Amino acid sequence: MIGPRSLLRIVLAAAGVLVLAAASLPAARADRAEPLPAELEGVGVTERLEQQLPLDLPFTDDDGRPVKLGNYFQAGRPVLLDIGYYRCPMLCNLVLNGFIEGLREVPSWVPGDNFEVVVVSVDPLETAKLAKLKKQNYVREYGRPESASGWHFLTGSAESIAALTEAVGFRYQYLEDRNEYAHAAVLMALTPEGKVARYLYGVTFDPRTIRLSLAEASEGRSLSALDQLLLYCYHYDPSSRSYSFAAIKIMRAGGVLALIVLGATLASFWMRESRRRRAATVTAEGHP
Repeated sequence: MIGPRSLLRIVLAAAGVLVLAAASLPAARADRAEPLPAELEGVGVTERLEQQLPLDLPFTDDDGRPVKLGNYFQAGRPVLLDIGYYRCPMLCNLVLNGFIEGLREVPSWVPGDNFEVVVVSVDPLETAKLAKLKKQNYVREYGRPESASGWHFLTGSAESIAALTEAVGFRYQYLEDRNEYAHAAVLMALTPEGKVARYLYGVTFDPRTIRLSLAEASEGRSLSALDQLLLYCYHYDPSSRSYSFAAIKIMRAGGVLALIVLGATLASFWMRESRRRRAATVTAEGHP
């Protein structure tokens, strides 16, 4: 049986390990500030967290049917939004390919099962036929044909596109001399109510970031115990634009747990000591 002093030394040693682990976490990387090419002026993202999207915006789905943006939020599940265009020569493909590569490593999150993927073209001239071809390509690339019901590739009018991109702070520019669009590489995690929960930047996406972003956007609805634990252990770091280990939370939880264990052990020790003393007193009184 571990005595109170030994237990206290173990608790203090564990606390020291936690402090060292927190101190060894990598520092957030500072973004490099470099001048943008002239064609990229005005292109980027203005983060609008908690912004409510206009869910009544009309679009056309990849089967050519008229839909409302809100159609994809009725299941009470988070939505992963990608804005680009279907004839994009490179960047849009890199973003979705990177997302699919990371998503394959998160088998507990499947489009059509517990979240939706909505891809919207910024080009009002693109057609539902092109959107359908893109959907087929990406569902095939993902390798899970049963997820097709969770992938939605939309086209729409200039008015609907402008209203959506304005709501999420997505700024792009049409390059007339190249007949292309300049835009940022970003995905957006949206809540079941259609509010912006998180922005995911880049063309590669860490599986943990995908999982935690969707879990966070779901607002705790129908999360597995493991996802709930991960949300507690990690927090989003805006400077590195990723989820990092929340050492302070773990230290606090560990400290509380250590105090509970220590208190229970000391209480048990004191109760045993009290019973021993009472027994010794009774024995002494019975044998003068």
